[in-house]
Amino acid sequence: MGLMDNIKQLGDLKKMRDQAIEVQKRLAGIKITVEHKGVVVVMSADQKVISLSGDTDHQKVVEAVNEALKQSQKVAAEEMKGLMGGLGLPGM
Repeated sequence: MGLMDNIKQLGDLKKMRDQAIEVQKRLAGIKITVEHKGVVVVMSADQKVISLSGDTDHQKVVEAVNEALKQSQKVAAEEMKGLMGGLGLPGM
């Protein structure tokens, strides 16, 4: 492996890092709203709770947050498909 190969690998790593940062920014900008049993959860696709409102029953809040997490994971997986597909990684 020569110097040029090492330089190319560093360039590839920087490109992957830049793509990952771009995906993270996109995820932070996507808002998901879930209404579940009287609780409304607004969460970003990077899985940060933005707001909770409605019924204050602990179990209902937990269920609503878990549902919002599940939906945000689906959105994140879709966003990551583009990044992973471009990396040429086996099994991705």
